[in-house]
Amino acid sequence: MTIVKESAPHLRRKASVTRMMVDVLIALAPTLIFSFVVYPIKTLITYVISLAIMVGAEFVYVGLRGIMPKDGQKHSFKERFAYAYKGKYNQNNILTPAISAIIFTLIMPAGAPIYAIIVGAFVGIVFGKLVFGGLGSNIFNPAAVGMIFAKICFGSQYVTYVPTWYYQKTDIVASATPLGYINNGAYASTGNYGLFDLFFGRIPGALGEVYKITIIIGLIYLLVRRSADFRIVVSYLGTFSILMLVAGLSVMGLGTGINPFMFLLYNLLSGGVLFGATFMLTDPVTSPINAPSRWIYGMVAAVATVFIRLFAALPEGVGFSILIANMVACVLDHYEWSSSRYTWKKFLTMGLLIVIPALVTFLAIFYGGTFNG
Repeated sequence: MTIVKESAPHLRRKASVTRMMVDVLIALAPTLIFSFVVYPIKTLITYVISLAIMVGAEFVYVGLRGIMPKDGQKHSFKERFAYAYKGKYNQNNILTPAISAIIFTLIMPAGAPIYAIIVGAFVGIVFGKLVFGGLGSNIFNPAAVGMIFAKICFGSQYVTYVPTWYYQKTDIVASATPLGYINNGAYASTGNYGLFDLFFGRIPGALGEVYKITIIIGLIYLLVRRSADFRIVVSYLGTFSILMLVAGLSVMGLGTGINPFMFLLYNLLSGGVLFGATFMLTDPVTSPINAPSRWIYGMVAAVATVFIRLFAALPEGVGFSILIANMVACVLDHYEWSSSRYTWKKFLTMGLLIVIPALVTFLAIFYGGTFNG
């Protein structure tokens, strides 16, 4: 047997990193194009700034890591440059930050000011990726880190309506996204936006994550090409759906008249659930290695999303849940219990990740007074 030393990310199947990155770019293309159609100037500004910052930071980082040590001799700039980058900077150092820039662009609110974009993109690539060692070594999704940081710092300053031809502004719902309506106590219906509006993105929100039809097209492409692991997608969306259905049934039990299945569909098509499941949770660098761990990983992210949406101060929760799941991935990959074998302990863990959160959701809603307002 021949042992070959390779740098991260470590893939367990016959597929190159470059091919997977190109697949992700192709899958993102429909959503990015549609975002340009709906918000041409805003999308262009956000993406150009994000791309310049993220690709530029990656370039500088590689150069700093490969800086020529002092040897008592004088070297020209050309020699130092060649020493720093030759064999250390390739197409993957451009593709990966370019993908992070696209994802960051698509999950940023349409009303985000330029300074929030600059700060978010810089923090995302530097503190979400480069401080961990660069390409293949980061434990957090850089786009999620940048978006969350910008949201925490500047959230109250960029939740504004951006005029567009694609949908009309509503005067009834006073929130940045439709989720704000259902999270503020209006549980008897699913808000001012129908499922058709949610599916085709005819709602206020982020630049790209609202277009469910293009996201689903990208998801199908990634699954067919096997550039995204179906286990993560199925476990995340499946657990999310079960818990939201429990929540809908619990709210219906309070006499609100809500349809639990509409409640589920509304939450499934609102916010970044589908986008996060397709392009962020499936990142091969920040997700676990083994198959059983990937099921658990998706379930943890789903539980976090549901709890944040239902019981926290934020109406969304996908970005935070992705970062939480990224931290759990490190634990799931621990060498002492990480295995590709399905054991009764892992099945028990998966079962508990549904039963316990479902019980907590029911008790909190039906008896805890969470939704009685």
